[in-house]
Amino acid sequence: MRQLFQTRTIVILVSPALLFIFIFFVLPLLFTLAESFYDPDSMQLTLQGYIDFWNRETSQIIYWRTLRLGVIITFLTMIFAFPASYLLAKMPPRRRMFFMSLVILPLMTNPVARTYAWLIILGRNGLINNLLLDLGIVERAQRLMFTEGAIILGLTQLFLPLMVLPLVSAMENIPRHVEEAAHSLGANRLTVFLRIIVPLSADGLVLGATLVFTGATTAYVTPAILGGTRMLMMSTLLRQRSLQAFDDQGAAVVAVIMILTTLAVNLLIRAFRPKPVSRR
Repeated sequence: MRQLFQTRTIVILVSPALLFIFIFFVLPLLFTLAESFYDPDSMQLTLQGYIDFWNRETSQIIYWRTLRLGVIITFLTMIFAFPASYLLAKMPPRRRMFFMSLVILPLMTNPVARTYAWLIILGRNGLINNLLLDLGIVERAQRLMFTEGAIILGLTQLFLPLMVLPLVSAMENIPRHVEEAAHSLGANRLTVFLRIIVPLSADGLVLGATLVFTGATTAYVTPAILGGTRMLMMSTLLRQRSLQAFDDQGAAVVAVIMILTTLAVNLLIRAFRPKPVSRR
């Protein structure tokens, strides 16, 4: 009887959140999925929207560019975040809070203002070009804007905190005596980091990689400003199909492909997650 009462209480408390998720998340996804198969001309369900997408060379280029940049940005944030997260997890609480505030600062900044700051750095009259010209490394200003490199820089800076936060949380839960035991058995710092710290923080890595890849492949403001019309990504293509071409079915197809891609990548990340080394 008591267990039944607890179950009913949990259901009552969780129901508002589930209802909210169903109305504002599940239903829009279902409508988008249905829209991607619905042909307004013939008023029938068809796969023609997906066929047209994959038959267009431009769409293929944009898709593979988005996927490639998402993987690169995820990998870069992982490389930068692992040592930083390890050091943050080892810091005293007060010092850690200070540095964590600096880490999440990009997320607290207006995305448009943050992205336009890169124009000052990467523009033809920006800091990098002026420095290269003053040092005599180049004879004329280089085109750094509207390139894949500019998008990678902007999105890496934006989503690095989303990799650091879950990794710090995971590393804080690693018992300190595990590292001490490994050192006492002759393992050096690199071995401890690769064979103990990395596998035991795999849950944080999976969460961070999922957040970063999803954010990088679906971000709009940064690719639109730093990439322009020369370096379209799936998010900017989605806007073009919806607001400029007024192709609702085409926009729905792009949205569904983005969702399925992020789900597939998340499954791959989980499948190849680092696992602790066990000996029997």
